[in-house]
Amino acid sequence: MRPLSTALAGALFAALSLAGCGGQGTAPAPSGASAPPAAPAPSGASAPPAAPASPGAAGFPVTVEAGNGSVTVAARPERIVSLSPTATESLFAIGAGPQVVAVDDQSDHPAEAPKSDLSGFKPNVEAIIARKPDLVVLANDVDGVVADLGKVGVPVLLEPAATKIDEAYDQIADLGAATGNTAKAAEVVAGMRKRLGELAAAAPKDAKLTYYHELDSTPYTATSATFIGQVYALFGLTNIADKAPAAAGGYPKLAAEFVPKADPDLIFLADTKCCGQSKETVAKRPGWSGLSAVENDQVVPLDDDIASRWGPRVVDLAEQVATAVEKAAAG
Repeated sequence: MRPLSTALAGALFAALSLAGCGGQGTAPAPSGASAPPAAPAPSGASAPPAAPASPGAAGFPVTVEAGNGSVTVAARPERIVSLSPTATESLFAIGAGPQVVAVDDQSDHPAEAPKSDLSGFKPNVEAIIARKPDLVVLANDVDGVVADLGKVGVPVLLEPAATKIDEAYDQIADLGAATGNTAKAAEVVAGMRKRLGELAAAAPKDAKLTYYHELDSTPYTATSATFIGQVYALFGLTNIADKAPAAAGGYPKLAAEFVPKADPDLIFLADTKCCGQSKETVAKRPGWSGLSAVENDQVVPLDDDIASRWGPRVVDLAEQVATAVEKAAAG
């Protein structure tokens, strides 16, 4: 299954529309989403001695406002299951890697993540429970998986696709709080903010360049109303997809003649791994060989995963865009 282009097509467009919920707590928490409280000691019996605090246990219980509402994590989780490639990257970046026992079949970064056959697109509740998780992180609530896990008392954080860079920061902070890695999460966010600010400040101010970001060769693309579009906006680029007649939640499918007619200065290909796209394949498309981006060698291959995820590696995407913009402006 392709990481984003498939997700953007068909039914998962609806899933992406949930992105605005992350970190705002607008949806009610599913029944049983938080761990149940301990039963009171029998009358006349003395309470058992408290267990010694484990490293990082301070600050728990903690309540996090996620896409599925207020989620209470009673104790520092030690068996985290991530069914979101973006969340997996973020968990390891904030130092929660040793707490992760399983990740989904699309989580391919970092290499040491415990990849499994679990699916975030078609979650199997029984298979998830078999991993004995004390926290599950999801990007999509497919087939009511959040409520089903809540029924057995497993805390679940729903962290949907971000629509803004600030939402990405909020989600990293959520994961930091929920896993007992608040300080490291804040450090990661601060580093992202700093680097993105530096890249934006160094961008040419009068280049006035247009661009096209390709999700797959259908072609699907992303407008400025998306998280992806916000990254490009840091560099003052104009998105040709913003004039598409049907925005489709920010991810329109363009007519065959749309890109040739718009003739963007830059073409960014986020379908190099899934679909084998390159400058050479683009040039063979009807009407594309004479595009300015093709003739001026401004077709930029991207790593599909980096270009599709809203975790810490968004900085890597921004650096690629910055290099391309600098080259085009000088050209």
